Amino acid sequence: MDMSNNLIKSFPNIEIIFGFDFGFKRIGIAFGNTLIKHAKPLKIIHSITNKAKFNEISKLVEKWKPKYFVVGFPTYIDMTSEKHKVAIRCKRFANQLYGRYSIKTFMINENYSSIIIKNYRKKYIDSQSAALILQQYFNEKL
Repeated sequence: MDMSNNLIKSFPNIEIIFGFDFGFKRIGIAFGNTLIKHAKPLKIIHSITNKAKFNEISKLVEKWKPKYFVVGFPTYIDMTSEKHKVAIRCKRFANQLYGRYSIKTFMINENYSSIIIKNYRKKYIDSQSAALILQQYFNEKL
């Protein structure tokens, strides 16, 4: 276990929070805690199957023991005025996280994260997007 986890364990009131940027091909994950309230990129999951994705998430949950999850949720609509297919899948992903781990899961508008990092589209930026989503949660909710 790394030094940051040992430090967190010595302060029982500090809680680890994971942020997720859900995508069909990749899932970005970031982490932060309720003391510092600063999000940092953690990992990008490239697995193809749902089972493989959740196996990787399970390893991180076991290691870090987060208290909450925050999932980015796109609030835009498509041309037919219906929720976008990514928004529907993000909600499903958030429900799966809660169902698998019984960890309270929040959703936060992720529209601004896409605008902030749109210049980096050619690179794998999913974990940085997750960090922006989690940082937004820290800034708005805590």
